[in-house]
Amino acid sequence: MTRALIVHRASPGTSVQDAGRPGHLADGLSRGGAADRLALAEGAALLRQDTACAALEMPGMGGEFEVTKDMRIALTGAPMRASIDGARIVWNASHALPAGARLSIGAAESGSYGYLHLGGGLATPSILGARSAHLAAGIGAPLAPGSRLPVAPDPRPGDTGQLLDVPSRFEGGTIRVVPGPQTGFFSPAERERFTSMGFRRDTRGNRMGVRLLCDGEGFHSEAGLSVLSEVITPGDIQITGDGSPFVLLSECQTTGGYPRIGSVLPCDLPRVAQARPGDTLRYTFVTLDEAVEAERRAASHIRTLRNHLRPLVRDPGTMHDLLAYQLISGVTAGDDLERGM
Repeated sequence: MTRALIVHRASPGTSVQDAGRPGHLADGLSRGGAADRLALAEGAALLRQDTACAALEMPGMGGEFEVTKDMRIALTGAPMRASIDGARIVWNASHALPAGARLSIGAAESGSYGYLHLGGGLATPSILGARSAHLAAGIGAPLAPGSRLPVAPDPRPGDTGQLLDVPSRFEGGTIRVVPGPQTGFFSPAERERFTSMGFRRDTRGNRMGVRLLCDGEGFHSEAGLSVLSEVITPGDIQITGDGSPFVLLSECQTTGGYPRIGSVLPCDLPRVAQARPGDTLRYTFVTLDEAVEAERRAASHIRTLRNHLRPLVRDPGTMHDLLAYQLISGVTAGDDLERGM
């Protein structure tokens, strides 16, 4: 039997994603790929495999899955309640998934996109150099119940039980923005107002982008809506006709004519993508030098993710200070209760 992931149930919009397919803007195709590429890197670190491996992206909630052979899995991105045959398992960790066992993944507890990684990576057909579905362009499609996805051979079978501590990026927060060629179309007063208020993520949003809501009137540029259509990229913040900011994400169009007040740093874009409807996002402008340094630090963090892995379950044989762990505290507490202490 071949190695495969069987999809018994999946949330609407669940798809295969990797880092996307750069280099096709001239053909009218944006890069696409995972909404949260940092989550891809975290899964690769947990399984000690290449970051190019494709994974399952689950928007809002997961589903129910099975594998045809014993496999390793890792769960990253928006934390979701997960279990194997009813036994709860930890998020941001790697686990063994036996053949025939049911992996159940519930709704996101925070954030928007969760990721299921498999040892070896999903081996669906490569189109234009990537396995990722680009739903807006009609490349690939959301997964349907009964789908069987091939899984590549795993070079490290049995290597599981790793945990990665991940700082939260799933509840909004402050987003760094660099000025762009159209930032000057907005008056200093408009730019200051943009950075002084909090925005709520609208319920309207998908892999193409998210709309932001704020109290008060919308934002307006001195150029109005007369900007010539030109190349746009993920992270650009368009000000739409009603004055609402719209942050472009991985499956955005390749050209647009709305004025852009700035562009989100790529390393902060996962925080935007992971914000849930109602979460608050704030924006602050940084200089180009500050942006380059932030991207350098983010790239260094990704390269060293494996250095931050720790065992999911501590091995008593490696614990030299056993007395510090209160391994029998429950028994002691019970004894105290029986003695009336």
